[in-house]
Amino acid sequence: MRAVAHDCDVLVIGGGIVGLSTAYAITRAAPGTRVTVLEKERGPARHQTGRNSGVIHSGIYYRPGSLKARYAVRGAAEMVKFCAEYDIDHEVTGKLIVATERSELPRLHALVQRGRENGIAVRELGAAQIAEYEPEVRGLAAIHVGTTGICDYVKVARRLADASGAEIRYGAEVVRIDRRPGLGVAVRTADGQVVRARALVNCAGLQCDTVARLTGDDPGMRIVPFRGEYYTLARPELVRGLVYPVPDPTFPFLGVHLTRGVDGGVHVGPNAVPALAREGYGWGVVRPQDLALTLGWPGAWAMARRHWRYGAGELRRSLSKGAFTAAVRRLLPAVTEEDLVPAASGVRAQAVLRDGTLVDDFLIREGAHAVHVLNAPSPAATASLPIGREVARRALAVLAEG
Repeated sequence: MRAVAHDCDVLVIGGGIVGLSTAYAITRAAPGTRVTVLEKERGPARHQTGRNSGVIHSGIYYRPGSLKARYAVRGAAEMVKFCAEYDIDHEVTGKLIVATERSELPRLHALVQRGRENGIAVRELGAAQIAEYEPEVRGLAAIHVGTTGICDYVKVARRLADASGAEIRYGAEVVRIDRRPGLGVAVRTADGQVVRARALVNCAGLQCDTVARLTGDDPGMRIVPFRGEYYTLARPELVRGLVYPVPDPTFPFLGVHLTRGVDGGVHVGPNAVPALAREGYGWGVVRPQDLALTLGWPGAWAMARRHWRYGAGELRRSLSKGAFTAAVRRLLPAVTEEDLVPAASGVRAQAVLRDGTLVDDFLIREGAHAVHVLNAPSPAATASLPIGREVARRALAVLAEG
Protein backbone atom coordinates (compact mmCIF):
# COMPACT_ATOMS: atom_id res chain seq x y z
CA MET A 1 0.00 0.00 0.00
CA ARG A 2 2.85 2.39 0.76
CA ALA A 3 4.37 1.96 -2.72
CA VAL A 4 1.58 3.94 -4.38
CA ALA A 5 2.55 5.54 -7.70
CA HIS A 6 2.00 9.29 -7.68
CA ASP A 7 1.40 11.16 -10.91
CA CYS A 8 2.86 14.32 -9.37
CA ASP A 9 4.18 15.67 -6.12
CA VAL A 10 1.81 18.64 -5.79
CA LEU A 11 -1.60 18.90 -7.40
CA VAL A 12 -2.99 22.45 -7.63
CA ILE A 13 -6.73 22.84 -8.17
CA GLY A 14 -7.50 26.14 -9.87
CA GLY A 15 -5.91 27.87 -12.85
CA GLY A 16 -6.45 31.46 -11.77
CA ILE A 17 -3.56 33.76 -10.95
CA VAL A 18 -3.14 32.45 -7.38
CA GLY A 19 -3.03 28.79 -8.43
CA LEU A 20 -0.60 29.50 -11.26
CA SER A 21 1.58 31.70 -9.04
CA THR A 22 1.71 28.84 -6.53
CA ALA A 23 2.82 26.39 -9.21
CA TYR A 24 5.43 28.91 -10.38
CA ALA A 25 6.72 29.41 -6.81
CA ILE A 26 6.94 25.68 -6.06
CA THR A 27 9.07 24.90 -9.10
CA ARG A 28 11.39 27.81 -8.31
CA ALA A 29 11.77 26.99 -4.64
CA ALA A 30 12.22 23.27 -5.24
CA PRO A 31 13.36 22.50 -8.79
CA GLY A 32 12.42 19.00 -9.84
CA THR A 33 9.14 19.02 -7.89
CA ARG A 34 6.44 17.64 -10.16
CA VAL A 35 3.43 19.98 -10.23
CA THR A 36 0.12 19.48 -12.01
CA VAL A 37 -2.60 22.15 -12.23
CA LEU A 38 -6.23 21.20 -12.85
CA GLU A 39 -8.50 23.94 -14.22
CA LYS A 40 -12.10 23.22 -15.14
CA GLU A 41 -12.28 25.93 -17.80
CA ARG A 42 -10.69 25.71 -21.26
CA GLY A 43 -8.06 28.29 -20.39
CA PRO A 44 -6.55 30.18 -17.45
CA ALA A 45 -7.92 33.19 -15.57
CA ARG A 46 -11.56 32.85 -16.66
CA HIS A 47 -13.14 34.07 -13.42
CA GLN A 48 -11.86 36.52 -10.75
CA THR A 49 -8.46 36.99 -12.41
CA GLY A 50 -9.83 37.88 -15.82
CA ARG A 51 -12.89 39.84 -14.71
CA ASN A 52 -11.50 42.65 -12.56
CA SER A 53 -10.38 46.23 -13.15
CA GLY A 54 -6.75 45.28 -13.80
CA VAL A 55 -5.52 47.47 -10.94
CA ILE A 56 -2.18 46.92 -9.23
CA HIS A 57 -3.27 47.99 -5.74
CA SER A 58 -0.91 49.93 -3.49
CA GLY A 59 -2.03 48.31 -0.22
CA ILE A 60 -3.26 51.54 1.38
CA TYR A 61 -6.66 50.17 2.45
CA TYR A 62 -5.59 47.17 4.47
CA ARG A 63 -5.04 46.77 8.19
CA PRO A 64 -1.35 47.22 9.08
CA GLY A 65 0.31 43.87 9.69
CA SER A 66 -2.40 41.90 7.86
CA LEU A 67 -1.55 39.54 5.01
CA LYS A 68 -3.40 41.85 2.62
CA ALA A 69 -1.32 44.84 3.66
CA ARG A 70 2.03 43.06 3.60
CA TYR A 71 1.42 41.07 0.43
CA ALA A 72 -0.22 43.91 -1.52
CA VAL A 73 2.60 46.38 -0.82
CA ARG A 74 5.24 43.78 -1.65
CA GLY A 75 3.21 42.30 -4.49
CA ALA A 76 2.61 45.62 -6.24
CA ALA A 77 6.35 46.22 -6.63
CA GLU A 78 6.92 42.62 -7.70
CA MET A 79 4.05 42.71 -10.20
CA VAL A 80 5.45 45.81 -11.89
CA LYS A 81 8.87 44.12 -12.09
CA PHE A 82 7.33 40.86 -13.42
CA CYS A 83 5.39 42.72 -16.12
CA ALA A 84 8.50 44.66 -17.16
CA GLU A 85 10.60 41.49 -17.27
CA TYR A 86 8.13 39.61 -19.46
CA ASP A 87 6.99 42.59 -21.55
CA ILE A 88 3.40 42.50 -20.27
CA ASP A 89 1.28 45.62 -20.70
CA HIS A 90 1.38 47.70 -17.52
CA GLU A 91 1.75 51.24 -16.21
CA VAL A 92 2.33 52.84 -12.81
CA THR A 93 -0.39 55.50 -12.98
CA GLY A 94 -1.00 56.54 -9.38
CA LYS A 95 -4.56 57.11 -8.23
CA LEU A 96 -6.78 59.58 -6.40
CA ILE A 97 -9.02 58.71 -3.46
CA VAL A 98 -11.57 61.51 -3.29
CA ALA A 99 -13.83 62.67 -0.47
CA THR A 100 -17.02 64.25 -1.81
CA GLU A 101 -18.80 64.82 1.54
CA ARG A 102 -17.61 66.29 4.84
CA SER A 103 -18.51 63.08 6.66
CA GLU A 104 -15.84 61.28 4.59
CA LEU A 105 -12.98 63.56 5.62
CA PRO A 106 -12.10 61.70 8.86
CA ARG A 107 -12.01 58.42 6.92
CA LEU A 108 -9.80 60.00 4.26
CA HIS A 109 -7.39 61.19 6.96
CA ALA A 110 -7.42 57.71 8.51
CA LEU A 111 -6.39 56.31 5.13
CA VAL A 112 -3.43 58.68 5.06
CA GLN A 113 -2.31 57.35 8.44
CA ARG A 114 -2.90 53.75 7.40
CA GLY A 115 -0.94 54.25 4.19
CA ARG A 116 2.01 55.63 6.12
CA GLU A 117 1.86 52.73 8.58
CA ASN A 118 1.98 50.38 5.60
CA GLY A 119 5.02 52.20 4.19
CA ILE A 120 3.15 53.88 1.32
CA ALA A 121 3.90 57.46 0.29
CA VAL A 122 0.74 59.55 -0.07
CA ARG A 123 0.14 63.19 -0.95
CA GLU A 124 -2.79 65.04 0.61
CA LEU A 125 -4.69 67.35 -1.75
CA GLY A 126 -7.14 70.18 -1.26
CA ALA A 127 -10.15 70.68 -3.51
CA ALA A 128 -8.28 72.93 -5.96
CA GLN A 129 -5.34 70.52 -6.26
CA ILE A 130 -7.51 67.64 -7.46
CA ALA A 131 -7.67 69.27 -10.90
CA GLU A 132 -3.89 68.92 -11.28
CA TYR A 133 -4.47 65.18 -11.70
CA GLU A 134 -8.10 64.96 -12.84
CA PRO A 135 -9.61 68.17 -14.27
CA GLU A 136 -13.15 66.74 -14.46
CA VAL A 137 -13.22 65.26 -10.95
CA ARG A 138 -14.75 67.19 -8.06
CA GLY A 139 -14.27 66.70 -4.33
CA LEU A 140 -13.61 68.39 -1.01
CA ALA A 141 -10.21 66.74 -0.56
CA ALA A 142 -8.24 63.81 -1.89
CA ILE A 143 -5.09 61.81 -1.49
CA HIS A 144 -2.77 60.78 -4.29
CA VAL A 145 -1.18 57.33 -4.08
CA GLY A 146 1.73 57.13 -6.48
CA THR A 147 2.44 53.37 -6.42
CA THR A 148 -0.93 52.23 -7.81
CA GLY A 149 -0.84 50.89 -11.36
CA ILE A 150 -2.62 48.83 -14.00
CA CYS A 151 -1.74 45.70 -15.93
CA ASP A 152 -3.17 42.81 -17.94
CA TYR A 153 -3.65 40.04 -15.36
CA VAL A 154 -4.73 37.48 -17.94
CA LYS A 155 -1.37 37.85 -19.66
CA VAL A 156 0.35 37.61 -16.27
CA ALA A 157 -1.50 34.35 -15.55
CA ARG A 158 -0.57 32.89 -18.92
CA ARG A 159 3.07 33.82 -18.40
CA LEU A 160 3.06 32.21 -14.95
CA ALA A 161 1.59 29.05 -16.46
CA ASP A 162 4.28 28.90 -19.15
CA ALA A 163 7.14 29.76 -16.80
CA SER A 164 6.10 27.36 -14.04
CA GLY A 165 7.06 24.22 -15.92
CA ALA A 166 3.94 22.60 -14.42
CA GLU A 167 1.63 20.29 -16.32
CA ILE A 168 -1.55 22.31 -16.84
CA ARG A 169 -4.73 20.42 -17.64
CA TYR A 170 -7.63 22.54 -18.83
CA GLY A 171 -11.20 21.27 -19.00
CA ALA A 172 -10.48 19.20 -15.88
CA GLU A 173 -13.30 19.72 -13.37
CA VAL A 174 -12.71 18.02 -10.02
CA VAL A 175 -15.67 15.92 -8.85
CA ARG A 176 -14.18 13.66 -6.19
CA ILE A 177 -11.18 13.65 -3.86
CA ASP A 178 -9.98 10.60 -1.92
CA ARG A 179 -7.42 11.30 0.79
CA ARG A 180 -5.48 8.57 2.55
CA PRO A 181 -3.27 9.45 5.54
CA GLY A 182 0.35 8.72 4.74
CA LEU A 183 -0.41 8.10 1.06
CA GLY A 184 -1.64 11.42 -0.32
CA VAL A 185 -4.66 12.27 -2.44
CA ALA A 186 -6.37 10.89 -5.51
CA VAL A 187 -8.51 13.30 -7.51
CA ARG A 188 -11.10 12.28 -10.08
CA THR A 189 -12.19 14.70 -12.80
CA ALA A 190 -15.53 14.86 -14.59
CA ASP A 191 -14.13 13.05 -17.62
CA GLY A 192 -13.03 10.08 -15.49
CA GLN A 193 -9.33 10.84 -15.20
CA VAL A 194 -7.61 10.15 -11.87
CA VAL A 195 -4.57 12.11 -10.69
CA ARG A 196 -2.62 10.93 -7.65
CA ALA A 197 -0.45 13.36 -5.71
CA ARG A 198 1.50 13.54 -2.48
CA ALA A 199 -0.05 16.92 -1.63
CA LEU A 200 -3.03 18.98 -2.80
CA VAL A 201 -3.29 22.76 -3.02
CA ASN A 202 -6.79 24.20 -3.23
CA CYS A 203 -6.81 27.49 -5.15
CA ALA A 204 -10.30 27.00 -6.54
CA GLY A 205 -11.53 30.55 -5.86
CA LEU A 206 -15.30 30.60 -6.16
CA GLN A 207 -15.37 26.84 -5.49
CA CYS A 208 -12.68 26.68 -2.78
CA ASP A 209 -15.02 25.78 0.10
CA THR A 210 -16.57 22.99 -1.98
CA VAL A 211 -13.12 21.58 -2.80
CA ALA A 212 -12.15 21.75 0.89
CA ARG A 213 -15.21 19.71 1.81
CA LEU A 214 -14.47 17.19 -0.97
CA THR A 215 -11.07 16.76 0.65
CA GLY A 216 -12.76 16.03 3.98
CA ASP A 217 -11.76 19.28 5.69
CA ASP A 218 -14.24 21.66 7.31
CA PRO A 219 -13.33 25.12 5.99
CA GLY A 220 -15.33 26.92 8.70
CA MET A 221 -16.61 29.42 6.13
CA ARG A 222 -18.72 29.59 3.02
CA ILE A 223 -18.14 31.47 -0.20
CA VAL A 224 -20.97 33.95 -0.71
CA PRO A 225 -20.64 35.26 -4.26
CA PHE A 226 -21.06 38.98 -4.95
CA ARG A 227 -21.42 40.16 -8.52
CA GLY A 228 -19.65 43.36 -9.48
CA GLU A 229 -21.26 45.11 -12.44
CA TYR A 230 -19.19 47.35 -14.69
CA TYR A 231 -19.72 49.91 -17.40
CA THR A 232 -17.24 51.41 -19.83
CA LEU A 233 -17.06 55.16 -20.32
CA ALA A 234 -18.10 56.28 -23.80
CA ARG A 235 -16.06 59.47 -23.28
CA PRO A 236 -12.80 58.11 -21.82
CA GLU A 237 -11.19 61.54 -22.17
CA LEU A 238 -13.10 62.56 -19.01
CA VAL A 239 -10.69 60.50 -16.88
CA ARG A 240 -6.90 60.51 -17.01
CA GLY A 241 -6.13 57.70 -14.59
CA LEU A 242 -7.67 56.02 -11.54
CA VAL A 243 -10.25 57.69 -9.29
CA TYR A 244 -11.77 56.08 -6.17
CA PRO A 245 -14.28 57.16 -3.54
CA VAL A 246 -13.48 56.91 0.17
CA PRO A 247 -14.45 53.32 1.07
CA ASP A 248 -16.65 52.25 3.95
CA PRO A 249 -14.21 50.56 6.37
CA THR A 250 -16.84 48.02 7.50
CA PHE A 251 -16.91 46.39 4.04
CA PRO A 252 -14.21 44.79 1.88
CA PHE A 253 -15.63 46.54 -1.21
CA LEU A 254 -14.05 49.75 -2.53
CA GLY A 255 -17.13 51.38 -4.08
CA VAL A 256 -17.81 52.52 -7.64
CA HIS A 257 -14.55 53.80 -9.10
CA LEU A 258 -13.04 54.87 -12.43
CA THR A 259 -10.13 52.94 -13.90
CA ARG A 260 -8.28 53.69 -17.12
CA GLY A 261 -6.99 50.32 -18.32
CA VAL A 262 -3.94 49.35 -20.33
CA ASP A 263 -6.11 49.43 -23.48
CA GLY A 264 -6.96 53.11 -22.91
CA GLY A 265 -10.61 52.45 -22.07
CA VAL A 266 -12.16 53.50 -18.75
CA HIS A 267 -13.94 50.96 -16.56
CA VAL A 268 -16.64 52.29 -14.23
CA GLY A 269 -17.69 50.17 -11.25
CA PRO A 270 -18.17 47.77 -9.72
CA ASN A 271 -21.11 47.70 -7.38
CA ALA A 272 -21.59 44.59 -5.21
CA VAL A 273 -24.82 42.58 -5.29
CA PRO A 274 -25.45 38.97 -4.27
CA ALA A 275 -25.02 36.62 -7.22
CA LEU A 276 -27.53 33.80 -7.74
CA ALA A 277 -24.76 31.43 -8.80
CA ARG A 278 -21.07 31.07 -8.01
CA GLU A 279 -20.41 32.06 -11.60
CA GLY A 280 -23.52 34.20 -11.98
CA TYR A 281 -22.40 37.06 -14.19
CA GLY A 282 -25.94 38.35 -14.73
CA TRP A 283 -29.33 38.34 -13.01
CA GLY A 284 -30.50 35.67 -15.45
CA VAL A 285 -27.88 33.16 -14.29
CA VAL A 286 -29.36 31.07 -11.47
CA ARG A 287 -27.89 27.83 -10.17
CA PRO A 288 -30.12 26.25 -7.51
CA GLN A 289 -27.28 24.19 -6.04
CA ASP A 290 -25.15 27.31 -5.48
CA LEU A 291 -28.10 29.26 -4.14
CA ALA A 292 -28.89 26.46 -1.69
CA LEU A 293 -25.31 26.54 -0.40
CA THR A 294 -25.62 30.26 0.29
CA LEU A 295 -29.11 30.16 1.82
CA GLY A 296 -28.21 27.12 3.93
CA TRP A 297 -25.30 28.93 5.55
CA PRO A 298 -26.25 30.73 8.82
CA GLY A 299 -23.59 33.35 8.17
CA ALA A 300 -25.33 34.52 4.99
CA TRP A 301 -28.50 35.35 6.94
CA ALA A 302 -26.55 37.00 9.77
CA MET A 303 -24.65 39.10 7.22
CA ALA A 304 -27.89 40.13 5.49
CA ARG A 305 -29.49 41.22 8.77
CA ARG A 306 -26.43 43.21 9.74
CA HIS A 307 -25.83 44.97 6.41
CA TRP A 308 -29.23 45.17 4.71
CA ARG A 309 -29.12 48.96 4.30
CA TYR A 310 -25.80 48.79 2.46
CA GLY A 311 -27.09 45.90 0.36
CA ALA A 312 -30.28 47.76 -0.55
CA GLY A 313 -28.22 50.65 -1.93
CA GLU A 314 -26.09 48.31 -4.02
CA LEU A 315 -29.20 46.53 -5.32
CA ARG A 316 -30.78 49.84 -6.31
CA ARG A 317 -27.67 50.79 -8.31
CA SER A 318 -27.79 47.39 -10.01
CA LEU A 319 -31.43 47.70 -11.08
CA SER A 320 -31.37 51.41 -11.91
CA LYS A 321 -28.84 52.85 -14.35
CA GLY A 322 -29.89 56.29 -13.13
CA ALA A 323 -28.94 55.41 -9.55
CA PHE A 324 -25.60 54.01 -10.74
CA THR A 325 -24.96 57.19 -12.76
CA ALA A 326 -25.73 59.31 -9.70
CA ALA A 327 -23.08 57.41 -7.73
CA VAL A 328 -20.52 58.07 -10.48
CA ARG A 329 -21.48 61.77 -10.71
CA ARG A 330 -20.46 62.28 -7.11
CA LEU A 331 -16.89 61.99 -8.43
CA LEU A 332 -17.37 62.92 -12.08
CA PRO A 333 -20.21 65.44 -12.47
CA ALA A 334 -19.96 65.58 -16.27
CA VAL A 335 -21.00 61.95 -16.73
CA THR A 336 -24.45 61.11 -18.13
CA GLU A 337 -26.40 57.86 -18.43
CA GLU A 338 -25.56 57.79 -22.15
CA ASP A 339 -21.84 57.82 -21.26
CA LEU A 340 -22.13 54.44 -19.48
CA VAL A 341 -21.98 51.39 -21.74
CA PRO A 342 -22.61 47.98 -20.11
CA ALA A 343 -19.49 45.81 -19.80
CA ALA A 344 -18.66 42.32 -18.54
CA SER A 345 -19.34 41.65 -14.87
CA GLY A 346 -17.19 39.85 -12.32
CA VAL A 347 -18.01 37.76 -9.26
CA ARG A 348 -16.08 38.17 -6.01
CA ALA A 349 -15.49 35.00 -3.98
CA GLN A 350 -16.13 36.44 -0.52
CA ALA A 351 -15.66 34.15 2.48
CA VAL A 352 -18.28 34.57 5.20
CA LEU A 353 -17.96 33.00 8.65
CA ARG A 354 -20.81 31.25 10.47
CA ASP A 355 -21.55 34.37 12.55
CA GLY A 356 -21.93 36.55 9.45
CA THR A 357 -18.47 38.13 9.56
CA LEU A 358 -17.04 38.94 6.13
CA VAL A 359 -13.46 37.66 6.21
CA ASP A 360 -11.33 40.77 5.62
CA ASP A 361 -7.92 39.15 5.14
CA PHE A 362 -6.47 36.41 3.00
CA LEU A 363 -7.29 33.07 4.60
CA ILE A 364 -5.04 30.03 4.16
CA ARG A 365 -5.57 26.82 6.13
CA GLU A 366 -3.99 23.40 6.12
CA GLY A 367 -5.24 19.85 6.44
CA ALA A 368 -3.66 16.44 6.04
CA HIS A 369 -1.82 16.42 2.69
CA ALA A 370 -3.59 19.68 1.79
CA VAL A 371 -3.32 23.47 1.77
CA HIS A 372 -6.52 25.46 1.21
CA VAL A 373 -6.67 29.09 0.03
CA LEU A 374 -10.12 30.02 1.36
CA ASN A 375 -10.30 33.79 0.92
CA ALA A 376 -8.36 35.47 -1.86
CA PRO A 377 -10.47 38.17 -3.51
CA SER A 378 -9.04 41.60 -4.34
CA PRO A 379 -6.18 42.47 -3.93
CA ALA A 380 -5.15 38.85 -4.56
CA ALA A 381 -4.15 39.51 -8.17
CA THR A 382 -1.82 42.30 -7.02
CA ALA A 383 -0.51 40.11 -4.21
CA SER A 384 -0.39 36.88 -6.22
CA LEU A 385 3.39 36.48 -6.27
CA PRO A 386 3.85 36.70 -2.47
CA ILE A 387 0.69 34.64 -1.91
CA GLY A 388 2.05 31.99 -4.25
CA ARG A 389 5.33 31.83 -2.33
CA GLU A 390 3.52 31.45 0.99
CA VAL A 391 1.25 28.69 -0.30
CA ALA A 392 4.26 27.02 -1.94
CA ARG A 393 6.13 27.12 1.37
CA ARG A 394 3.27 25.37 3.10
CA ALA A 395 2.84 22.82 0.31
CA LEU A 396 6.54 21.93 0.40
CA ALA A 397 6.31 21.55 4.19
CA VAL A 398 3.45 19.09 3.64
CA LEU A 399 5.71 17.13 1.25
CA ALA A 400 8.52 17.11 3.79
CA GLU A 401 6.17 15.68 6.41
CA GLY A 402 5.41 12.80 4.08
